Amino acid sequence: MEAYIKLYKGMTTTLQKKIGLDDTALNFGSGKIENLLATPRLVAFMVEACARLIDPTLPDGFVSVGHGISVDHYKPSIMGATVTVQVTVSTYENGKFIFDMCAYDEFGQIGEGSHTRSIVHHQSFIQKATAREFEQSQIAG
Repeated sequence: MEAYIKLYKGMTTTLQKKIGLDDTALNFGSGKIENLLATPRLVAFMVEACARLIDPTLPDGFVSVGHGISVDHYKPSIMGATVTVQVTVSTYENGKFIFDMCAYDEFGQIGEGSHTRSIVHHQSFIQKATAREFEQSQIAG
């Protein structure tokens, strides 16, 4: 797609975040461990990195939406550690981007995965969601 010429395979970005209380498994509702990074928080950070990479390059009226993710969070990170997420565009086809994602803390790699995002026209996407909600309310009502 010509409108996304600024995006290319191999394009990458890196984000960092210090793990705080709000990022822990106990606070996030994903377990009882009170001082370790929650897997859902790591996933959210990875998705944020992908969106930050792609969205600023889009023309007015377009946004990216996530619709597929696979993450393996295989090493714990303690509260106070700094997590670094690096995401890279690995594939682009017909408005769909697939990202490779890696996460590290000060001691090494803690996770990896892939994420799929598609480019959509913002207003059309919202209209489809609204129409779907209306249709469902008519069926239920």
